[in-house]
Amino acid sequence: ALCKVQGNAGSCTCPPDYVGNPYENCRPECVHNSDCPTTKACIKNKCQDPCPGTCGQNADCHVINHLPSCHCKIGYTGDPFRYCNAIPPEPVTQEPITNPCQPSPCGPNSQCRELNNQAVCSCLPSYIGSPPSCRPECVVSSECAPNKACIQQKCTDPCPGTCGLSAN
Repeated sequence: ALCKVQGNAGSCTCPPDYVGNPYENCRPECVHNSDCPTTKACIKNKCQDPCPGTCGQNADCHVINHLPSCHCKIGYTGDPFRYCNAIPPEPVTQEPITNPCQPSPCGPNSQCRELNNQAVCSCLPSYIGSPPSCRPECVVSSECAPNKACIQQKCTDPCPGTCGLSAN
């Protein structure tokens, strides 16, 4: 303790960086980490933040039970006590350009065309129905009206121009 005489009385104070009752015992702020709050460490007899200068670049420090703990910042990786490097972004992979008509989803006797990246199906000319069930108009004459015959898969008049004008 430091003592001064003021008037007829003595006055005592603890020296700088010491704490306690100067009339009983001056002591350092700490001797062990346990003398400090858990978020501080006993450094040179003072309770201090142990983080400054502990972690590497791009790392954050948190004090856990008097000890500094370093972690790379979000988006970084590496040794947090030395240096954390930025994590490179994932390469953007472009989906290969696809043709929705290859292979054709339309079925037989149909055609496919692309519209707004979607397959649009329709029956080929001279075929009837809806994809995937496009079919010829006829295969045999019995599929045609009684006065028609199945010629080249179409119901047509079997005798065009055979009968005279106004004849049945």
